[in-house]
Amino acid sequence: QVQLVESGGGLVQAGGSLRLSCLASGRTVRRNAMGWFRQVPGKEREFVATTIWNRCNSYSADSVADRFIISRDNAKNAVYLQVNNLKPEDTAVYYCAAGSYGSRDSSKYDYWGQGTQVTVSS
Repeated sequence: QVQLVESGGGLVQAGGSLRLSCLASGRTVRRNAMGWFRQVPGKEREFVATTIWNRCNSYSADSVADRFIISRDNAKNAVYLQVNNLKPEDTAVYYCAAGSYGSRDSSKYDYWGQGTQVTVSS
């Protein structure tokens, strides 16, 4: 079993930045694909970014690719999401996930964190 805990969310003004962290425990996620998703009430969970275990292949949603950067530190069993130039429409709960394969499809991930709230004020 893998437990994922996100942190780093908060209230930020438009144009600001945050660094979201996800720390895994239970076993190493070194060989897992790690992803970030976000969700607002009443909407489906939305893909943000994913990174494959060997860090050679990472990709993001087109809507955030020029502002969000995913990275991972296998030695720390952690994955990060640097979110820059935030916009009010980025307001959501951000979730970390671990799976066998990197995918934009949330159903492909086996483990999920509890989420961290990001609120962007205009």
